[in-house]
Amino acid sequence: MTIPRNAGRALGDETAFIAALKVGDEAAYEELVRTRGGRMLAVARRFLRSEDDARDAVQDAFLNAFRAIDRFEGNAQLSTWLHRIVVNAALLKLRTRRRRPEQAIEELLPGFLENGHLAEPASEWEKPPEDRVSRAEIRELVLSKVHELPEGHRNVLLLRDVEEYDTEETAGALDVSRGAVKTRLHRARMALRKLLEPHLKRSTG
Repeated sequence: MTIPRNAGRALGDETAFIAALKVGDEAAYEELVRTRGGRMLAVARRFLRSEDDARDAVQDAFLNAFRAIDRFEGNAQLSTWLHRIVVNAALLKLRTRRRRPEQAIEELLPGFLENGHLAEPASEWEKPPEDRVSRAEIRELVLSKVHELPEGHRNVLLLRDVEEYDTEETAGALDVSRGAVKTRLHRARMALRKLLEPHLKRSTG
């Protein structure tokens, strides 16, 4: 069974494309890698700062997808299914690599007074002028600061706020409790805001 070169993009006919994958059609496999590989690599890069690690995770994800394609029942879109697989591959890569020393989340959080209020009121963030900084630069800045968070908090933030996992899905992916997800997410958001504050706060001068 051979599919047209554009079948991977013509996802209105996704059923035929998946059928081709399930019978081991080589052209379908090539089309899947060609049309989905870039997006999967972007996902892996959000979790893995090493380009080699990110590419390895994508390769592992495709291998896992090819092995499991027979069990794909179409309850979700193929792109959603692949997204979950590459996220899992990236998380597995993180678990198996040597851990680096990390700054404790407590050191990144803003200070609080005894009454529970912030020691330093949060500044308003200005919208950067388009001619001064691009959205791509803002995304890169945010992602770089996300990667300054401890891994456990960083992964929760990425899964919940970027990959749009719900609390239950995040807990399952990271093998932690729902309560841990909620606590880590709250602290990660606070720490990230503090890290971004010097770059994005509105000038008072």
